[in-house]
Amino acid sequence: MRTAFRAASALLVSALALTACGSGGDDESGGTASAASCAPSSGPVTITYTTWIPGIENVVKVWNDKNPNIQVKVQTGPNGNGGTYQNFFNQLKAGNTPDLGHIEYDALPSFRVQDGLFDVASCDIVAKAKDQFIPWTWNQVSFGDEKSAWGIPQDSGPMALFYRADLFEKNNIAVPKTWDEYAAAAEKVKAAGGYITNFSQSDINQFAGFAWQAGGRWFANDGQQWTVNLTDDKTKKVADYWQNLISKKLVSTVPPWTTEWDNAYNSSSAWTWVSAVWGANSIMSGAPKTAGKWRVAPMPQWSAGEDVAGNWGGSATAVFKSSKHPYEAAQFALWLNTSEEALALLNKEAQLYPATTAGTKYSYLANPVEFYGDQKIYEVFAEAAGKVTPDFTWGPTMTSTYANASDGFKAAVSGSGTLEEALAVTQKSTIETLKSQAIPVKE
Repeated sequence: MRTAFRAASALLVSALALTACGSGGDDESGGTASAASCAPSSGPVTITYTTWIPGIENVVKVWNDKNPNIQVKVQTGPNGNGGTYQNFFNQLKAGNTPDLGHIEYDALPSFRVQDGLFDVASCDIVAKAKDQFIPWTWNQVSFGDEKSAWGIPQDSGPMALFYRADLFEKNNIAVPKTWDEYAAAAEKVKAAGGYITNFSQSDINQFAGFAWQAGGRWFANDGQQWTVNLTDDKTKKVADYWQNLISKKLVSTVPPWTTEWDNAYNSSSAWTWVSAVWGANSIMSGAPKTAGKWRVAPMPQWSAGEDVAGNWGGSATAVFKSSKHPYEAAQFALWLNTSEEALALLNKEAQLYPATTAGTKYSYLANPVEFYGDQKIYEVFAEAAGKVTPDFTWGPTMTSTYANASDGFKAAVSGSGTLEEALAVTQKSTIETLKSQAIPVKE
């Protein structure tokens, strides 16, 4: 990953003539805040922060109570691909972005291409904090350039299997350890009147996590141009696997993050979800009737004996280039994502899994979780975090890539085409998007 992102960073800088630091702005207190030097503002400031983290207001309140001279005004919205990213892009064009934004790792390159982010590594407090983070998460924000950082790592998304222990036990179905066993279990679950899971027809990030685990590598860069390969053999294997379950109607295909999706789990018609660590909160909030019945196991493997996990999500707290107070924004972002107090609250409110090495060892992650039958679920995710391979590279236009793939996946689940065909169309459209933005790409 280090090599790939260094090459990606070099390409973006040369192709788009992006500068490492943003332009400064007038400080409302009467001084100036130079983005180039990331100097502290000369008086009390208020910075704005847009995110979709559940319960974030409670975390921000702790900061505001302790820092009267740096107040944070938080604004919440839908998840990134659910509308917040588009709002950010619109705000970039209008020049009225918030100081800070919640941006997932796979979307950061898109904002980097738009020259919308401030290089927080120019802030001395950030440069000194680099070693606090898990190396692969820091690479996600630096693109391999050791002197730059386009955000502060917030969390990671190691994947595992959430499953209804009561239903598997009642129907004498073994918890699957391989994907072949998972498909076999799907047949038995269907016979028992349920679905083993819901296949996401619109949130392609989950499918990316499946491909990541299987060894699919969608993007690469040689320092001169990008290579796009959404149809490599490993990704095709994943697509064919899920297409088979869809065609046999062994999985439901309702739109994710909807009331219908919640009801599938709350009514016990969906029995598992292969998701990231943050998915713990989604099940807890969406399926309250099933409290105490869920457990977490390692992600199914493609071959018996393998031990590889995928990653779904993970995000950074980014400072936008137009911020008038980049130093204070970076100061808050560091506190939010490195202090034990903040990390414990983020886990309590939203089940976020920290991106710092110290954070993964905090005692609160060893606590049993009542909703999951008092299982210490974060021990499973701690193991998974160390099994995520580091060489998966995101492309610079993932927002449009996901949008095009989503269109194709929706058609596939309705019987009009296949997942593999959707990926082929998405590959072509991704190449066209890169070319339209003057980003060199190999065809």
